[in-house]
Amino acid sequence: HVAKLIGMPRHSRHVGQALKFISDDVTPPIPWHRVISAAGTISSRGPGTNGAQRQRDALEAEGVEVTDGRTGDFRVNLSTWGWFPEPGTIDIGDYGVAALEEESDGEE
Repeated sequence: HVAKLIGMPRHSRHVGQALKFISDDVTPPIPWHRVISAAGTISSRGPGTNGAQRQRDALEAEGVEVTDGRTGDFRVNLSTWGWFPEPGTIDIGDYGVAALEEESDGEE
């Protein structure tokens, strides 16, 4: 839904990649832990990592209910906890598609 809000509905993986590289020291802090898949699952982030557990812990600290899925994944009920504003109703400043297109003008 974040990708849709910035005018790039088919680029949800870009959102995940952008969040992956955010520094813990960024000000103001970005609530990366609130971004989950469209299916309501928390990404595992690969074997041997604790990112999914950290995300679960952060969501639960905010009062969000996270359950264990059938395949061992963590799940959030989006009908209860989802945030789905209509595209065009959120001020994204200069970070929409037009800004991205301007940045890429003249680049191959």
